[in-house]
Amino acid sequence: MSSITFEGLIFRSFRNSDAKDFARATRESVETVGRWMPWCTSSFSEQDALAWFKQCRASIRAETGYELGIFSEKTGELLGGAGLNSINRQYFFCNLGYWVRQSAQRQGVALRTVQALAPYAFNTLGMQRVEIVIAVGNTASEAVARKSGAQFEGIARNRLQLHGATVSALVFSIVPAL
Repeated sequence: MSSITFEGLIFRSFRNSDAKDFARATRESVETVGRWMPWCTSSFSEQDALAWFKQCRASIRAETGYELGIFSEKTGELLGGAGLNSINRQYFFCNLGYWVRQSAQRQGVALRTVQALAPYAFNTLGMQRVEIVIAVGNTASEAVARKSGAQFEGIARNRLQLHGATVSALVFSIVPAL
């Protein structure tokens, strides 16, 4: 998969050389990201990052998911991660997820991520629907989905697993413009 450049951001596959910064970004973000993404812990290591990158490469090869790093176009700094995953080729829809390291939050990175990856899902992957599924209470991600123009469709009960508990989730969708 080639990289995507959009409004000061570069989205590309992770390289093994990103592991140290990925682990650092994860540990920095436990307070904000860790609440919603259980893998984001204070013990996250470079080896954990390398194992994740291996999974990412396998899902890209299998065309079942596209997990990408979000990087600053200006500095090259790793700002977070995003994915088009849970790809359903029978019904042409997928999930769009994102996380932004704590030091880069509240700078429009997540919004620009949605704005960049939804068109990629439609125009390159052939999807007809992109879902953003957000744990109830994750007001920052909810605000991003709403600001992106995603349509709120409802609350799905028992939709996600967070820290060993089943939680409800807000379901938003984006469909291609006619």
